[in-house]
Amino acid sequence: MTRSVSPACRVQVYLADPRVAAALTRQARASRIPLSQAAGQAISRGLQRNTAESEDRLLRIERALRDHMRATGRDMQIVQELLIEVARAFFVRLPDDLVDEDPTVQAQVDRRVEKLLDAAASRIVAARRRTEGELSTANDETEARAG
Repeated sequence: MTRSVSPACRVQVYLADPRVAAALTRQARASRIPLSQAAGQAISRGLQRNTAESEDRLLRIERALRDHMRATGRDMQIVQELLIEVARAFFVRLPDDLVDEDPTVQAQVDRRVEKLLDAAASRIVAARRRTEGELSTANDETEARAG
């Protein structure tokens, strides 16, 4: 049975880091193979490991981001509930009076809280639109320079 030999590819590599050259030389001596074969094996190991590692790393980052977003969303919901309670207490006036328990006063307080939330939401939307507008303007300028 004859052994099939695949054609070798010639590559010339210049190692600027003496530590890499020394490690490669040690590896070649330990394996009792030529330096070029040790370099080929190291490149092969690095290429095989890189693809799997980068995919795993990306999945880990994605999971961490998802967990972070979930925790941040929960925290923001808690903060919003606390803010609404503070707004209610503020609009009712401290200390409490008997008048504060009146359904008309409570409805007025709820209306003020809703107005406060609507104003905050509109400011957030306006800020997003302004930011998106600035980003699109910057992208247009970049494309104009490149074109």
